[in-house]
Order: sequence, then structure tokens, then C-alpha cells
Amino acid sequence: MTASMPTMKPQPVLERDITPEGGDYEVVRRAIEKISLDYRDQPSLEVLAEAVGETPNGLQKLFTRWAGLSPKAFLQAVTLDHARRLLDSGMPLLETSFELGMSGPGRLHDLFVTHEAMSPGDYKSRGAGLTIRYGYHISPFGIALIMVTDRGLAGLAFTDAGEERAALADMTGRWPNAIYVEDMAATAPYAARIFDPAQWRSDRPLRVVMIGTDFQLRVWEALLRVPMGRACTYSDIAGQIGQPTASRAVGAAVGANPLSFVVPCHRAIGKSGALTGYHWGLTRKRAILGWEAGQLGAA
Repeated sequence: MTASMPTMKPQPVLERDITPEGGDYEVVRRAIEKISLDYRDQPSLEVLAEAVGETPNGLQKLFTRWAGLSPKAFLQAVTLDHARRLLDSGMPLLETSFELGMSGPGRLHDLFVTHEAMSPGDYKSRGAGLTIRYGYHISPFGIALIMVTDRGLAGLAFTDAGEERAALADMTGRWPNAIYVEDMAATAPYAARIFDPAQWRSDRPLRVVMIGTDFQLRVWEALLRVPMGRACTYSDIAGQIGQPTASRAVGAAVGANPLSFVVPCHRAIGKSGALTGYHWGLTRKRAILGWEAGQLGAA
């Protein structure tokens, strides 16, 4: 007996091409393709526009309308997605930054600051005789609590809406004997400079006042030497300050940093390459690293 052949079901045939019509779709598709392939180069809006035959302003509007976010935001999302994949695979953060093209030569240098330390006596007095002015400002990473003295920026913390009092209590608890005055007029210029890379200039450095123990000051000064797009481990810092066995104490000093973002404690990682904790939340730490990647790409 001859085996019968199985009956082949007819395959459905599309009666029309479902690809969206018009040149707009093709422009957006090509822009997305270029971003996905060239994210390591962090292509600028101008580069993307030239590649797809559009003006920068035209591409910005068209891409945002089709994709629901700007080309730059899409680029950052792609970069962060690749970063998460690399970190999840076990790659250390430093190597991940190299892989993502975040530390090439000639790129944007870090926030220029000049700093001075309060004397040991000033620190031991827990802020007695010191007037600290503070204010809340919108930042790329949530609400920023900025604290300044007559000598410069003394504190920068992050918080979310409804948690402002807790952030203030955390910061004032570091220097309980100081006099605190809410004064947004005094802190606004600092907020404008800190979060605007266009104002990161070596000829107009941001003045910072560090208030901490001698050990903490040495750790924070070491953090200032970690450039954007790079990372360092706690043991790296311990070696830099001449105390190679003090990694755990370094970790505590990093966590006590009162000048978040400006003194880049978010660039400190564990020996395994893990991001580890962050006083203002690990999600915010990831956001800052992503924002920095975007700034490097724009340089």
C-alpha cells in the first residue's frame, strides 16, 4: 500500500503590503537602525539627521511623533539596555564603560571644581558657628536639595516629591549645630551650574566646601579624580589614599559623601564590578550613569 502524502494547507497570502506608506516611516526606520548599530559612537542629532537626509529640527519632531521620545532619549535607552545586558553577564562596570564607548579620547572632561576642607576643629564642632543656606530645585535626577555656605557648595542631596523633609533631616543631622536658613535665591545659581554641562568650565570652577573627617576628605578627594565614563572600586580608592586594607572604611566614607553627583560617589563600585548601593537609591545611581553617558556622547 502506498502511503498517502499529507495534505498541505494553503498558506495565507497577504493581499496588500502592510508596511506603512510614506517617506516619514522610512526616515524614522533608518534613524532607529543607525542608533541601534552606532550607539557606541553616541551619534549626535546632527549626525543622525545627515544620515537620513533630514534637518536636525525636522528629525527631532518627526522621530518624537513616531517613536514617542526624542532621538537622544532613544539613544540613551539603547545605551542603557546594552549596559544592563553587559552588567548582567558579569562584565565589570569599568570594562562595560569601555565597551559602550564612554571613555574615548577627546571627550567631555568632568565637572570642574575647586575645593577646600573645613578644619578638624570646624568638623568636631558639628557645624557650630556655621550658617548653611538651603533650597530645593528640579534636577535631572529628581528634586535636588542644595546647601551652601559663604565659602561654596557644602551639600547636595536628592529626594522625591513628598520626602523633602526626610532629605533635609538626613543632611542637617551631619552638622547639627549649624544654623540653617531656607534661601532658594542663594542656592539657585548653584543648581543652574551643577546640572548644565555648558557651564562646566575650568576657568570658572565650582567652589566646594568639604565638611568631614580627615579620612572622609581623602576619600572624597580621590573620588573627584575619577573621570566621567570611568569607575573605581573601593579597593582602588583605598590604595590611592595609602590605606590598601581599608576598603570597608572607604565604602562607608563613600556612602557618607554629602556632595552627591559633584563628588562622584556614583562611580564607585564593588570589587566584582557590581554597582552596589547608593545613598540616594540604586535607581538614581543608574540614572546618573546613563545621563553621563549621554553627555559623553554629545561631546
